[in-house]
Amino acid sequence: MLAKQVPDTHNVGPDAMTAEGTINRSALPAIFNPDDLNALEQALILKDKFPGSTITVVTMGLPKSAEIIRESLYRGADTGYVITDRCLGGADTLATSYTISQAIRKIGDFDIILGGRQAIDGDTAQVGPQVAEKLGLTQVTYAEEIISLDPESKKVVIKRHIDGGVETVEAPLPLVVTVNGSAAPCRPANAKRIMANKKAAIQEWNAQDISCDPQQIGKTGSPTNVKKVENIVFKAKESRTMTGSDEDINTLMQELIKEKIIG
Repeated sequence: MLAKQVPDTHNVGPDAMTAEGTINRSALPAIFNPDDLNALEQALILKDKFPGSTITVVTMGLPKSAEIIRESLYRGADTGYVITDRCLGGADTLATSYTISQAIRKIGDFDIILGGRQAIDGDTAQVGPQVAEKLGLTQVTYAEEIISLDPESKKVVIKRHIDGGVETVEAPLPLVVTVNGSAAPCRPANAKRIMANKKAAIQEWNAQDISCDPQQIGKTGSPTNVKKVENIVFKAKESRTMTGSDEDINTLMQELIKEKIIG
């Protein structure tokens, strides 16, 4: 299970970006990426259906990212790893997916990798598919529901929401699945699990622990550079009250054609 602690982007201020072109995470409150919570619920549903299965949560970020591992444990996950290292800072999706895929290789034993469709701090929806490519795995994106999983045939049936409708697909295990924010919401934390895990140690790995190539991580391994981050509020320059008269309609059409809005 892949998850990310993200800055709450609902209130982006002038200090939301550093001089280096990366997000100033200390300027915004940190939250559990919403789509990843939907993915966690799909993982928990599978765990409920298959006794003995376990959920491992992997996240990359600052040491405080352990908070979302703990939140996952409160909801039913079993263990987790935080990949944290100063040299990983400033990573774009390419460098991030490489780092995460290295951690997955170290963990080794898995059947299905779940993650949210995208993170609200980047909105690229690229990390999940890139992880699948780097690991050479089948991928199913835009998932709404894992309908069935057959351990014997190692086949999964998934409902996915795409432009224009919904489709049902079958895919082989192991695979990567990215889950929409419109999928089933994640269940709340369990009081007993909170008491059992509120002081649980969360294991941290650095870049060396997962055998990362220094040229493929952090800013060095990131071909993408963000020039500016800002909060844009659309405001009307002027307003006009119009009637349904032919004159008003003709005047409006002439202005729209002149401004090349229509033509």
